[in-house]
Amino acid sequence: MSPALYTILGISIIFLCTTLGASFVFFLRKKEVSPTLNQIFTGFAAGVMLSAAFFGLINPVLEEPIDYMPNYLVAALGVILGAAFLWGIDKLVPHFHSETSEDEGLPSRISKTKKMFLAVTIHNVPEGLSVGVAFAVALAANGDAQQALLISALSLAIGIGIQNIPEGLLVALPFKAETGSNVKAFGYGFFSGIVEPLAAGLRLLLAFAISEVMPWAMAFAGGCMIYVIAEEMIPEFTKDSVHHFGVWSFILGFAGMLCLDVALG
Repeated sequence: MSPALYTILGISIIFLCTTLGASFVFFLRKKEVSPTLNQIFTGFAAGVMLSAAFFGLINPVLEEPIDYMPNYLVAALGVILGAAFLWGIDKLVPHFHSETSEDEGLPSRISKTKKMFLAVTIHNVPEGLSVGVAFAVALAANGDAQQALLISALSLAIGIGIQNIPEGLLVALPFKAETGSNVKAFGYGFFSGIVEPLAAGLRLLLAFAISEVMPWAMAFAGGCMIYVIAEEMIPEFTKDSVHHFGVWSFILGFAGMLCLDVALG
């Protein structure tokens, strides 16, 4: 399979899996997922994202020889910049978190439903960025190294795609409760997922155009993902202090993505 097909397949997977998850609203009568199931889904997604952020994005920077400064500083500063970027978006873009019933961002008169949509969109941006930069690094390589990096990037996309399936459902159900319509709920879930291939394509073009920034771009994308995990997901899946379903799901997601990355890469 050609490098271009690898890239198209990887970028498509993350969007199609979100769409698949959102489509489950047509088959579920409930307008919300039970708290326990929500913690399990969120924990698993967080585990996959953390594993993907470290093994797929940050660790390659630590293994990359960089002339102008220590590679660990590039990785650390890139992570901080990525987290700061997403924090800035959080503070500026009006959005609504249905889990906590809290508004964030600048004051705005836009509807609650649109604010929920923006919250989901912000969450999905780092996943698209991470896949885009992983394929940019692979396309910039040559020979056997390129093939190995393409498979690694594809494994990253598959891992994120797997966690996007339950995530797509968790995205669509609040809209079902808010609008009372399966079609509208699916539509919001569908369009929230479009940001992932768009972000992936943009990051792919930017990183591929300037090869010197690739280590920074990888660490930046990893920092964005870590910010989402720490700010949104950890508080959600650690609510249960008795059974720890979310915590164990997090560990299984991390271990599963670790195995996928090593087995395919």
